[in-house]
Amino acid sequence: MGRGVVDHGMPSVTRDGVTIDYAVDGDPDGPTVLLLEGLGYGRWMWRWLAEALVDDYEVLRPDNRGTGDSDVPEGPYTVAEMAADAAAVLDDRGVDAAHVCGASMGGMIAQELALADDRVASLTLLCTSPGGDDAAPTPPEVQEHIFSAPEDADPRERVRYLMEPAVSDGFYEREPELVDRIVDWRLAGDATPAGREAQAAAVAAFDASDRLGDLSVPTLILHGTADRVLPVENADLLAELLPHAEAELFEGGPHLFFIEERERVNDRVRTFLGEVA
Repeated sequence: MGRGVVDHGMPSVTRDGVTIDYAVDGDPDGPTVLLLEGLGYGRWMWRWLAEALVDDYEVLRPDNRGTGDSDVPEGPYTVAEMAADAAAVLDDRGVDAAHVCGASMGGMIAQELALADDRVASLTLLCTSPGGDDAAPTPPEVQEHIFSAPEDADPRERVRYLMEPAVSDGFYEREPELVDRIVDWRLAGDATPAGREAQAAAVAAFDASDRLGDLSVPTLILHGTADRVLPVENADLLAELLPHAEAELFEGGPHLFFIEERERVNDRVRTFLGEVA
């Protein structure tokens, strides 16, 4: 029987007047894995990977500022601020070394944290970007879709509409029960509208491209080839910029490929952590 994961009623740490709530699961004597979620998403996003890791690792899942049980300070935010929040979580747990996994905006936070904090022992970067002039941006029509639901949509319809570009075309039909649960989790634990807007400003301003050559940590880059939110060209760019990185592509995978193809992704991340932890 696995240890399972818990999403609420967990510890918190306050940095510069902003309280960051985080979940702790798994083996307190195992290596620490820090999971950082994407723009607007609550820590529910990692429940599958967390469940795959808890028997062997201590798993930390903060809610980014603006999200879930964490505070929603006035924006705009910066990725550096959110990386400092993540470092405060490591401080609060007394962590000496952490394997950091981030998806989308969380991957940007992970890069920034690794650049600022020598406790980062490895990086796993999913569907993310280094930012900068050479990065492949979110196409304008996708940007519009993920930030502007129809005015007459009810809350559940709004969540489904905003998420459409991040999933494959048949996902809602293939796994309707899972989609309903995701909508529940998003309504309960995602960022507030103000938090989402403040996080979006952080993503828009992020650029680590000229600093990544300084990183010496082993890095696994995973990306879906059909990612409409952050195009797959960003995986190749990250692999070029990071000295000790390998990129693996999931053919046909959407932005949320780590949910749609969760068993494959979880197995690959476990294998990587087994090599570096």
